[in-house]
Amino acid sequence: MPRLSREALESYRKEGFYLYHQPLLSPGKFKKLKDIFEELLEKKGPDDLDVPHFEEPRLLEFLLDEGVLDLVECILGPDFGLWSSHFISKPPRTGKMTPWHEDSAYWEGRFDRYEDIVTIWLAIDPATKDNGCMRVIPESHRLGGFSHYVQMEVPTDRIFTREIDAVDETKAVYFELEPDQCSLHDSRL
Repeated sequence: MPRLSREALESYRKEGFYLYHQPLLSPGKFKKLKDIFEELLEKKGPDDLDVPHFEEPRLLEFLLDEGVLDLVECILGPDFGLWSSHFISKPPRTGKMTPWHEDSAYWEGRFDRYEDIVTIWLAIDPATKDNGCMRVIPESHRLGGFSHYVQMEVPTDRIFTREIDAVDETKAVYFELEPDQCSLHDSRL
């Protein structure tokens, strides 16, 4: 069962994220998930994969996987719930770009506390600097609230309609992961 070491948990709390560079699922289970993803991608397309577990109950097997739950429990303790699930399909160097953002800013008003929300991002394919993997600014979850956003005029080339203003990209950490590895990150990051 995946567990986070004390050092990993301390790193998560300080930096706002942890890269879990180990397989999260068994090889057979990961292949099954990837097959479901490919099936949904072909059927729905890359822009219609939000909360897929609402229509595809087979995904609950992975969302409620013991290894996934163990990782979340290391951070939040034993009492937590599933808020959402997403498949993000973005071929390298194509498709809509994702601007700098905090996940929690899009949920403003829905929760009393945002420090108790963790995202697990599982790589289906290799995620590298060269193909546009996710980036974060370490410790930005400690800034005390939602970041200052700028509304974009015509967001046709972007996934979101707002972006954080004035990000120091020299501090960015790239979430480079192999398939079946994951990141855990604070929703305020």
